[in-house]
Amino acid sequence: MYRFNCDYLEGAHENIIKRLVETNLCQTPGYGADEICFSAKEKIRAACGCPDAAVYFLVGGTQANYTVLDSILRGYEGVLAADTGHVSVHEAGAIEYSGHKVITIPQKNGKVDPEAAEEYMRAFYADATNTHMVRPGAIYVSHPSEYGTLYTAEELRRLRGVCDRYGMRLFLDGARLAYGLAARDTDVTLKVIAEYCDAFYIGGTKCGALFGEAVVFPDASLSPCFFTEIKQHGALLAKGRMLGIQFDELFSDGLYERIADHAVGLAMILREAMIEKGYEPYNDSPTNQQFFIMDDEKLREISKKAVLDNWGPMGEGKSLVRITTSWATPHEAVEYLISIL
Repeated sequence: MYRFNCDYLEGAHENIIKRLVETNLCQTPGYGADEICFSAKEKIRAACGCPDAAVYFLVGGTQANYTVLDSILRGYEGVLAADTGHVSVHEAGAIEYSGHKVITIPQKNGKVDPEAAEEYMRAFYADATNTHMVRPGAIYVSHPSEYGTLYTAEELRRLRGVCDRYGMRLFLDGARLAYGLAARDTDVTLKVIAEYCDAFYIGGTKCGALFGEAVVFPDASLSPCFFTEIKQHGALLAKGRMLGIQFDELFSDGLYERIADHAVGLAMILREAMIEKGYEPYNDSPTNQQFFIMDDEKLREISKKAVLDNWGPMGEGKSLVRITTSWATPHEAVEYLISIL
């Protein structure tokens, strides 16, 4: 039985496993103070077009979101996010646990709409009692969004404008960033993200690594004690070279792009086949996450042969289903799923 319910079902790309084995008995300094981590950081800086950026390796996505936001927000500030955003829904209140409120606004195609963010901030400062309220100190976006949709460079530019007008930071969650960068017709690159965002992270866990994310501050002065904060938040790996090795491999010879292109290509084949077979797409996702509205009876039938992700009822005996490919999904798995639809 093939599983299509998420994109971190497998271990890691074989290049990473091979490198981990080859370096297994090497002795290196801990906490990322080794030559492999230094190499990985330089490769990331080059890819982002930011030779002076600060790059840090953290153990996971929730830890990255939690640590970055706690670092860039003041004690009286919260973060503005879409009501479907990961920090709003699926992080068990981690951001609030750090003392910062997640302030939600209605999503638009899974994203934070720049006009809605501007409207919220305008209303906040127009309220004479705003000193009794949690001040939004940052905007959180994820690229791709929870619904597989992407920001455009223009949308990021406009969100940057909102942040500049109201003294806020722009933070991008890149847990699935590889798949966003590999999407057809996108104009958002790592360099574009580095230009508009105060902080972002490059996902590894869902994009070919065993685990780990690379947090990037294009302006290193934004969080000068971030290493210490990583440790405070339980996100620092003592055997840091294990993270460095993974990102050093992912950013060698275009591997990060190639494995994401594979996943997105398979997702597009699957999407076209499902539409041809009469399944109703929920949205226009150009990434490895595809969303369809499916009859519950048909979903039960398919679920006996393949694992899909049921996102809940849509009424009239139908459900929203997410079907996800990954860097490791074989062609035969997609062919099999198409054959049983």
